[in-house]
Amino acid sequence: MTGFENLSGFMNKVFRKQKTMKRFSIILLLLILSGPGFAAMVTLSGYLKDKANGEALIGATIYIPVLKTGVITNPYGFYSISVPEGSYSVTFSYIGFQTQTPLINLNANKQLNVLLEEDTKQLDEVVVTGEKKNRNVESLQMSMEKVQVKMIKKLPSFMGEVDIIKSITLLPGIQNGGEGSSGLYVRGGGPDENLMILDEAPVYNASHLLGFFSVFNSDAIKDVQVFKGGIPAEYGGKASSVIDIRIKDGNSQQLGMSGGIGNISSRLTVEGPIIKDKWSFIVSGRRTYADVLGKMIGIEALQDNQLYFYDLNLKTNLEINDNNRIYLSAYTGDDYFKAGESIYMRWGNLTSTARWNHLFSNKLFSNTSLIFSRYNYNLGVPGSAADQFDWTSQISDYNFKEDFSWYLNSNNKLTLGFNLIYHHFEPGAVDANEGSYFSDLKLTNYNAVDNSLYVSNEQTIGPKLTLRYGLRYSYFQQIGKGKVREYQNPGQPNEDEVTDIKEYGSGELIPPPYHNLEPRLAVKYMITPESSIKASYNRMAQNLHLISNTNSPTPLDIWLPSNSYIKPLIANQIGLGYFRNFNDNMFETSAEVYYKKMNNVIDYIDGAELFLNEDLETELLRGKGYAYGLELYAKKQEGRLTGWLSYTLSKSIREIPGINNNIAYPSSYDRTHNVSLVANYELAKRLTLSSTWVFSTGNPTSYPIAKYDVQGNTIYFYADRNSNRIPDYHRLDLSLNYDFKKNDRRKFKQSLNFSIYNVYARRNAYSVTFRQNEDNPNISEATRLSIIGSVIPSITYNFNF
Repeated sequence: MTGFENLSGFMNKVFRKQKTMKRFSIILLLLILSGPGFAAMVTLSGYLKDKANGEALIGATIYIPVLKTGVITNPYGFYSISVPEGSYSVTFSYIGFQTQTPLINLNANKQLNVLLEEDTKQLDEVVVTGEKKNRNVESLQMSMEKVQVKMIKKLPSFMGEVDIIKSITLLPGIQNGGEGSSGLYVRGGGPDENLMILDEAPVYNASHLLGFFSVFNSDAIKDVQVFKGGIPAEYGGKASSVIDIRIKDGNSQQLGMSGGIGNISSRLTVEGPIIKDKWSFIVSGRRTYADVLGKMIGIEALQDNQLYFYDLNLKTNLEINDNNRIYLSAYTGDDYFKAGESIYMRWGNLTSTARWNHLFSNKLFSNTSLIFSRYNYNLGVPGSAADQFDWTSQISDYNFKEDFSWYLNSNNKLTLGFNLIYHHFEPGAVDANEGSYFSDLKLTNYNAVDNSLYVSNEQTIGPKLTLRYGLRYSYFQQIGKGKVREYQNPGQPNEDEVTDIKEYGSGELIPPPYHNLEPRLAVKYMITPESSIKASYNRMAQNLHLISNTNSPTPLDIWLPSNSYIKPLIANQIGLGYFRNFNDNMFETSAEVYYKKMNNVIDYIDGAELFLNEDLETELLRGKGYAYGLELYAKKQEGRLTGWLSYTLSKSIREIPGINNNIAYPSSYDRTHNVSLVANYELAKRLTLSSTWVFSTGNPTSYPIAKYDVQGNTIYFYADRNSNRIPDYHRLDLSLNYDFKKNDRRKFKQSLNFSIYNVYARRNAYSVTFRQNEDNPNISEATRLSIIGSVIPSITYNFNF
């Protein structure tokens, strides 16, 4: 029985249990009907696109000044607005593009597709947003940032590689673990609590080279949205954040090529029309070549070794007619490391998405998606020696998703849908040759269904108040084929107290099922045209758990589903924010506070053994946690000098019985202070100087407070869990971007980017360990491990035609 056959069998059973959802839908309908907008109305709808390449403009604004009403385009560039019959001046706008304000006679429903042209005056400046200038004030959404790829490409980069994930950490409330770390800590949450999706497909490990680079090639990316709170009901499955990344659709107007050559890698993107205005494609690839060049020039250390990564993005989209569009996209990427015949490692992601956009009417938009995602990794010793072995592990998802957007009237937008996911987990298997002293080993595989449905309405109540209220229901359960160990004390499983091993056949339900209701609420109140106050609440349930005793995801980590011993992580978060713009929206400021409470948080017993452990539940402890903080943000959007300053003051605490004498302690993701300063200055028309400076409180850790000598061996006794901190982290980066012959009429454009990473050669500590002094064994000395401790320059040549 296939995963999708299992899902279809569960669907009716799951949805029959939705009495609460039905009651909510009735209340929702009554709220909608109580509002205005049921007089004789007409609807204006269509798509907004970039005239130069046909790319959909996400978050563009459609506004009717005389009615003081408007909408924004959805992720596919679609809009729909219902108004009384009449003639109106309608404004179509998007930052970096020329605004259009045609006079439109609306005596009947009308479909209007609008092509906006780039505004070369604005393009000369480094704008730091892609939306309406005061969108931060007028938008209902709080705790969300939209990252513009054009801006990222001008910022300093490590080894010349523009990194979307690293740029996200410059925003308030988002931090990472330092150099060599790909994990994101969002408002006190762990690195596994972020839903990272690429064209709707989850990416389980977004790192290259053990965290120095991310898997997202900026040349292939169109749009990045980061939700830290107030998360809409259509998103679920992770407790802390959503990072929604969209691949470019491909140029539907003309064939184009872009790329770059840097210190360690090169990029090439080709895009163009198959049928102009109807069918387009994009192919974007990236690969490092240090190993290839090293062998060519005779570096002996690289002759028998390999170290590289690559990415490949593919996408095509076809406009069948005005009501139907099809999108096909895929990503594959791998890292490979081999040290002669000593060891090898390989890990990578594979995703694919098929989407069908359909317009049932000018008010009802639907998107149907089939999604596949797989993350796998291999580790071993090659050859036929006595230490030979191959270890493999993976997680795979099969996903069917249906989303509807119903533009009921100018005051109500209803979104609803469902999601059916089949997960397959292979935690680990070891295969060894006959002559190896390793033995074959295979951990138990797991399967699970992860189904959900949601409904939400965004309602405008007068000119000042806007609400979004919704509810998400999730159902998660393991299914066979599988095994479940039963323990003498289920609340505190011990590997020496296994009483039974129960086996389940293929497709058989494995108890317990987990049902969760996840309400969502967002409120915005306009104080003045330049200021607003916002509040939000969201409840999130997470059923996939990263089992790792490091602060950042590594290729060796294991993903496990919720089961009898690992319960869903439940996070409840409230937020309140004040948003204020100055000087005709040139300056944007905001202040947000939040509080997050978490239940069923996992931590590990002291000395936990996680590698190839069949009884992982015996190494885990469960408890609760909470996080709270203040986020300040100031941004300058126009002029020769642009950029932003962000500051986060936060705490993240865990309370887990059995750890730290049952006393609350800072989580591994606790960072008291975090500061980011980003500045871009246009020195001349073709020359831009950019800089970033970051500061963060050091990571929590535990230092030894005593030591003992046991038969000649030194044993350290450590302080309370996370009661110490490594030294604070700070770093300055600079870049200079030079454009060759700044002429917007030239089809062939070139630029050079010079970057200096870690300008003042700060030796930031990755970890601090203790050892005996070689000259005096009675003295213990601290040893700092620094991944990067010197200045790293880079140069990148970019082209586009």
